Amino acid sequence: MKFTAQQIAGILEGDVVGNPDAEVSKLAKIEEGFEGALTFLANPKYTQYIYTTKASIAIVNKSFIPESEIQTTLIKVDDAYLAFSKILEYYNMVKLNKLGIENPSFISDSATYGENIYIGAFAYIGENVKIGDNVKLFPNVFLGDNVVIGNNTVVFAGAKLYSDTVIGNSCVINSGAIIGADGFGFAPNENGGYNKVPQTGNVIIEDNVDIGAATTIDRATLGSTIIREGVKLDNQIQIAHNVEIGKNTVVAAQTGIAGSTKIGSDCQIGGQVGIVGHITIGNNVKIQAQSGIGRNVKDNEVLQGSPALSYADYNKSYVHFKNLPQIIKQINDLDKK
Repeated sequence: MKFTAQQIAGILEGDVVGNPDAEVSKLAKIEEGFEGALTFLANPKYTQYIYTTKASIAIVNKSFIPESEIQTTLIKVDDAYLAFSKILEYYNMVKLNKLGIENPSFISDSATYGENIYIGAFAYIGENVKIGDNVKLFPNVFLGDNVVIGNNTVVFAGAKLYSDTVIGNSCVINSGAIIGADGFGFAPNENGGYNKVPQTGNVIIEDNVDIGAATTIDRATLGSTIIREGVKLDNQIQIAHNVEIGKNTVVAAQTGIAGSTKIGSDCQIGGQVGIVGHITIGNNVKIQAQSGIGRNVKDNEVLQGSPALSYADYNKSYVHFKNLPQIIKQINDLDKK
């Protein structure tokens, strides 16, 4: 799909400097721009490329004044970075604007769905499933029995939602995500083996949650595993049974959260963080990448290390960690004297 500079300026409430009929159908970085591409300039470090880019249209700040001739048509806006983000959203919306039910797909007779939906080929929709308006289910999506999905939610190809999972409005579930699989529950028996503990609960995902590719969220043993409104989960995260993650918390890739841990609102958790089970983490907590959390955490703490220390203590201690060989040598020298 092609857009003219005038059309893009209308979407962004910007001003065109150059050819209002210039057309674009692709997006590109400014240093890699080519004819037919739209780009943007927000970081002053990249200003040099505005004079050499081959992109047909560039979004720039209104404050930008060129120092030499520019071939590219400019669209001037208040905030180029924000405007380009808006265009990316619009581009995505257009790209994903699919409607209808493709064949072959299986939809149980007892399932219900709203208006303007898209169900891709080879999707499976089980008994008593309820799907809201403007939902998009891409090919090979699996919805088990009694799944509920709110309005405006997108489930990308190959995601699996086990039975009784509840998904809110305006959520995004990326490819390969598995929601509602059995939690890791086993009890040791007298023979030295393990008996499986049935996982009879479900998963509840509230509104405006993003779930990354290949992330897994286990169903509760009893009750619900709960992901609150506005949570953003990266790719390849493991969330165990009966975990609860508070509103607007963000979690980076490869983090593992063990069973029954409660995480507060507005937390920021870095990549490859390990969190033990049955603890409580407060609100506004920041955990640096590769930290190991084995205790309760109060509101507003900033942690790093394994086991994690306060961020300030960790940095002070690290000065000594890296000097340990020299310190030990000094101690040994003193002992000899």
